[in-house]
Amino acid sequence: MRKEIKRSKKTHHVIFQPSGKRGEISAGKTLIDASRELGAGIESVCGGERNCGSCKVRIENGFFSAYGISSGPGHLSAFEDDEDKWIDAKERASGYRLACGARIRGDVLVFVPEPSRSTGQVVRKDARDRSFPLNPAVTLHAVELSAPTIHDPLGDLDRLKKDLVRRHHFSPSIEIDYPALVKLPAVLRQGKWTVTVAAWMKREIIDIIPGKAEDAYGLAVDIGTTTVAAYLCHLGTGKLITTETMMNPQIAYGEDVMSRIGYVMAHPDGLEKLHTSIIAGLNGLIRTLTRKVGLSPRHILDLAIVGNTAMHHLFLKITPEYLGTAPFPPALHPSMDVKARELGVEVHPAAYVHVLPVEAGFVGADNVGVLIAERPHRQRKKVLIIDVGTNGELVLGNRDKLLSTSCATGPALEGAHITFGMRAAPGAIERIRIDPETFDVTFGVIGHEGGGKSTGRSPARGICGSGIIDGIAEMFRTGVIDATGRFRKDIPSPRFRINEERTEFVIAWKHETSIEKDITITQQDVRNVQLAKAALYTGAKLMMRRLGINRVEKVILAGAFGSYIDPMKAMIIGMFPDCEPKQVYAVGNAAGDGARMALLNLGKRREADEIAGKVEYVELTIEKDFQKEFLDAMAFPHKKDPFPHLKGMIRDDFPKR
Repeated sequence: MRKEIKRSKKTHHVIFQPSGKRGEISAGKTLIDASRELGAGIESVCGGERNCGSCKVRIENGFFSAYGISSGPGHLSAFEDDEDKWIDAKERASGYRLACGARIRGDVLVFVPEPSRSTGQVVRKDARDRSFPLNPAVTLHAVELSAPTIHDPLGDLDRLKKDLVRRHHFSPSIEIDYPALVKLPAVLRQGKWTVTVAAWMKREIIDIIPGKAEDAYGLAVDIGTTTVAAYLCHLGTGKLITTETMMNPQIAYGEDVMSRIGYVMAHPDGLEKLHTSIIAGLNGLIRTLTRKVGLSPRHILDLAIVGNTAMHHLFLKITPEYLGTAPFPPALHPSMDVKARELGVEVHPAAYVHVLPVEAGFVGADNVGVLIAERPHRQRKKVLIIDVGTNGELVLGNRDKLLSTSCATGPALEGAHITFGMRAAPGAIERIRIDPETFDVTFGVIGHEGGGKSTGRSPARGICGSGIIDGIAEMFRTGVIDATGRFRKDIPSPRFRINEERTEFVIAWKHETSIEKDITITQQDVRNVQLAKAALYTGAKLMMRRLGINRVEKVILAGAFGSYIDPMKAMIIGMFPDCEPKQVYAVGNAAGDGARMALLNLGKRREADEIAGKVEYVELTIEKDFQKEFLDAMAFPHKKDPFPHLKGMIRDDFPKR
């Protein structure tokens, strides 16, 4: 039975995606008013006069169990005539409105398209320089043929195959993609019998180009629950040409994996919507990045894709329904190759999409990408790899044995479900420092070199994931909160306050910020982060127990988000077990790096299949003492486990209550 949020009729719950901003808004206010109140960031070039169309948004329709609300166009004021200038009939049928004209009459889930966002999301998934041999699946081969004669009337395809087998060592059973076959006669004659063959695995001719061509391009893609990153590469040199990122458009149907699985199960067209959403988003991403460098999507001849198991299934249009119930089996484990056109991916029509293998129901191809990039299976030290995201994935071990697990950290570590949380975008507080004596706060803001101080004005609009980790670590370090996460009542600072709504600590006063509210960290925010960090710690602890070890020798923070976490702040709150600080470091988007390696090296594809089959998956919920270990991990940094490397860093001179 549906359980919806109960609230006063005078306010309604409004959620903006992909920013994740949400809150109670008074009935009758416009969506643009709500966006300003919540800091969601919607363009309004004309100032709400309905004569620019820049604030176009889409209203999601249906019941969204992830948020406990029903949403739909009927929860807003009626569509007005002057909206017709900016919203056509097709968009209107899809739920589009102008945020400046739509007044709130009920709960609504609002998706803000990229062009309507006043501050573009800062999606940090830069590629790292990695050295590996070049051996792509798609290669170019220049062929010079003799023209047929009355004495040598061999057919065009047979003539081409014969030369490829003899001079380029192709398999005699080589095939040709049908569209390539159709244009073969014309291209051979256009090139005066000199052509370049684009071949996949030397087993299939996927294109024929007149003359001699040297440039071929491929695309590596990391489909994250929250963000999608694409890396355009030159297949002949391995050079990274450009990158492009976007928020995953599926976020409108749920912020985490389970919410999206739930949406598919609850709606007959759920799988179609989620699949179409990611394909349309990816096609837009491809158009953007190819346009940047003067290419077209047709220049992309090969793709390699990673993503967690749910994203993997939704991309392939395979129902993720059975991932949501024990024993959580994926539809398939091995890697697979499928024609891009069969999925609706708009690149070269004969291109293949290589999807890396998955390990288990909740440890997917993205984790395999991390493994082939970081290669813990080749190391002697006991390594803990944490891919921090909405769905946390962990790997522990070395060349002798590897274990993996996953945990539902939720979006709190990325700034969602936090009172003033926001994605990493201009205006987000990403660094926080609290003076242990005065409790004054200084902070750094994305897109603002001057950061923020306790005096003066900054463009702060909220707190992103790295900022919330920093803030809570600092609050514990300086004694604002104790090891249980509770606020100390004897903090001698006006920043600490208790009111009817909540207990909170002020990070930025409203006169310092670009919104008309103090930016605070509340008791509930602390609890949400505790739940997320305890999930990660418990996963690591139970895998350590499986391996029979009591410490890790190296901790690697993977993922785009992991790159911006202060490792010591993460250890202060207990996101992972104690470790020598010099042995804790971030490697950026290792999953994306792994996808890029698989795009450019067939050996990496084989390695991915091999290692995915060897990693032992640990299902945390059935492990002995899981609940007890989880509760112990709720404390900062942990209720019982020692953290010798934090000695002297945590303030302990407050009087006991």
